[in-house]
Amino acid sequence: MQLLFFPERIAMNVFIYTLGCKVNQYESQAVATLLTERGHTVVSCAAGADAIIINTCAVTAESGRKSRQAVRRYKNVNPDAVCVICGCWSQTSADEASMLGADVVFGSGDRIGLVAAVEKALADRTPALEIDEALRRRAFEYLPSGNVGERTRALLKIEDGCSNFCTYCIIPYARGPVRSMDIDTIRAEAQSLATRGFREIVVTGIEIASWGRDLKNGLTLADAVAAAAKAAPGVRLRLGSLEPRVIDEEFCRVIKDCGTVCRHFHLSLQSGCDETLTRMKRKYDTERFYRSVELLRRYFPGCGITADLITGFPGETEEEFEKTLSFIKRCAFSQMHVFPYSVRPGTPAAVMPGQVDKSVRQERAARASETAEICKNEFLYSQIGETLPVLFERRSDGAWQGHSDNYALVHAPGGEGLRNTVANVQIKSVKNGALWGDIIL
Repeated sequence: MQLLFFPERIAMNVFIYTLGCKVNQYESQAVATLLTERGHTVVSCAAGADAIIINTCAVTAESGRKSRQAVRRYKNVNPDAVCVICGCWSQTSADEASMLGADVVFGSGDRIGLVAAVEKALADRTPALEIDEALRRRAFEYLPSGNVGERTRALLKIEDGCSNFCTYCIIPYARGPVRSMDIDTIRAEAQSLATRGFREIVVTGIEIASWGRDLKNGLTLADAVAAAAKAAPGVRLRLGSLEPRVIDEEFCRVIKDCGTVCRHFHLSLQSGCDETLTRMKRKYDTERFYRSVELLRRYFPGCGITADLITGFPGETEEEFEKTLSFIKRCAFSQMHVFPYSVRPGTPAAVMPGQVDKSVRQERAARASETAEICKNEFLYSQIGETLPVLFERRSDGAWQGHSDNYALVHAPGGEGLRNTVANVQIKSVKNGALWGDIIL
């Protein structure tokens, strides 16, 4: 049940600090919109704020440490401000969050209630602790999409929760089971974002491949993407992280026919070794993953394929890690996010036998990163001579910067007025991990 707003609210300046994934970013932006609609001001500096909101992350133990560190830092910066903790870490570690001296502690849900609690805390310093049982959630929480004051790229969260229960992951306990935004609302939100001038919509969620599973109407992620594309013609659609099993011939055909889906796909890999994937309780093997890569490259030639990787998972031998390195080369990812395994208390992996020494985890992460960097450079050099559509985001030292449809960072000299526009760029060179080229007018 959402809380009623405190009627005698006081206009306040609010600073929001966000850790973690794109879903957290989306929800922080939604809170900023709710606050602005209520007459409050979202500020970029914590020092003079009336309230400080820290939106936390719990995906790894390191994320939890950074969340605690952020709370302590901002309480020191501005001890008089109303201190607010929300997000996945406070959802899973409510007692620990409460001990940090925050005025308001919420979890990963009820953002409208959060705003009401912040207003009340500012008015009379009434503390609030509101943590539900995430695993009991069944309804999707509808929040406003789009950034306050930003019109280039918008996040559209169409799904929340995860029901995979991988052995290293706390997120099902932090977010609950899969809940989907209904397709009519997806259409309406996409149309609204297009009308407001956004040139790219990032379709995101905790596990978007599972979109529609709870709706039980036969619709899948491909239907959701097609609906968004039809509602926002001419606006680029970029998909968030995908579970490889969602990618089949039908999925590729449908999103290809949309005509506006970016040639960039982020696949959740985690390991390139089948034995390790089994211990992780992932629901695919390397051959199924590679079939997804092949399909995407067949339907979207020149596409960028990025992935996440965990090194040093419990039980990972040197031989298993070598299999992962070989698999990275085979897939030829355009970019990777590589993380040494971080023990997350409360997950099965935390008590698995064969825990790998931290130094070995880090050393393997460094080696995997080196291999990933070679693949990235090969991808970038393969783009020389190509003409890529680039959404320009900012200008620095006479050159515009933006991302191509296949998610390469592109620099191109140019005059004023190109921000938030899409222009074709003929790629000439690679410099400092980015593409450089000339705008074709």
